[in-house]
Amino acid sequence: MRTLTYLIASTIDGFIAGPDGSDPSAPGGFWPISPEYVAHLVEEYPETLPAMAHEALGIQGPWRHFDTVLEGRGSYQVGLDAGVTNAYPHLRHVVFSTTLPRGDDPSVEITADDPVEAVRRLKAEDGQGLWLVGGGRLAAALVDEIDRLVVKVGPVTVGDGIPLLGRGAEFSPHAWRLTEHTAVGDTVILTYERATA
Repeated sequence: MRTLTYLIASTIDGFIAGPDGSDPSAPGGFWPISPEYVAHLVEEYPETLPAMAHEALGIQGPWRHFDTVLEGRGSYQVGLDAGVTNAYPHLRHVVFSTTLPRGDDPSVEITADDPVEAVRRLKAEDGQGLWLVGGGRLAAALVDEIDRLVVKVGPVTVGDGIPLLGRGAEFSPHAWRLTEHTAVGDTVILTYERATA
């Protein structure tokens, strides 16, 4: 069975984006991008880099972990606002939204289906892993389906913004087991597996 990994960049104080939801890694954003950080992503998670980075860095498959990327409406809107309808054309791209009309890009699947049921169907299919890129609200809805957390903790605090599991997430403790930790310059990449009883 396929697994769902929430691989996300976070500040030390637990935010994945600022209050307006804009891309923290875009020019002028607060996310620190060092050459070491980019090199690590190229080596370990090349499929998580957008197509523009693949072109610039000469990256090609096969991919190491994922063949499908999942994101919520707000996260997808960041790309749309930048004029990008599909930042990940090398992956199956599923966007969860009850308000977004079918887009002009047929390579993006827009669905109003219940995210939990949709992820369960996707997990039952053959293929590589599923990558949840964001946002926080979708992560909160899927927290019971997340098998692995990969949190890239950057050396920055912001005080307010969109939390790892979105604003207004329910209090619902989940136990995780640290399986790997890697320091990439001042960024620490923490990998957790869902703890079993």
